[in-house]
Amino acid sequence: MNFINGLLTNRILQAAFFGWLSAQVLKTLIYVIVNKDFNPERLVGDGGMPSSHSATVMALVTSTAFYYGANTFEFAVTAILALIVMHDAMGVRRETGKQAKAINNMMEWLMDMNNNISPEEKLKEFVGHSPSQVFFGALLGVLIGFIVCGIR
Repeated sequence: MNFINGLLTNRILQAAFFGWLSAQVLKTLIYVIVNKDFNPERLVGDGGMPSSHSATVMALVTSTAFYYGANTFEFAVTAILALIVMHDAMGVRRETGKQAKAINNMMEWLMDMNNNISPEEKLKEFVGHSPSQVFFGALLGVLIGFIVCGIR
């Protein structure tokens, strides 16, 4: 029971969770406003504005700095983790999304030519993030970190 109580009262874990949750809700709302369509996959899916990956790790970094200070190994580990995650979101994962879009377009083109190609499930195109999506996700994470850790 102590383990579960520890999880439920861990402000650093709460900050990271609420960073992710707030980004996913905002991402879904922005998608609805822009596309005039509700897509439930946006509530848990990757890609989009703001980056939930960035919001999660920056809430983690902010709350770790709040509790342990910026001169600790805990802060160093979370800060390096955040840099890796955000760099990956803008790099490899973003390129994967671009490639998925190109492959999906080629599949449509080949199917239009009436080739006997089995229609596979389309590849996910919402995978990575633009630099602005990462930036606003990071800002959201810092804000959530301050909110969660400032509440006592």
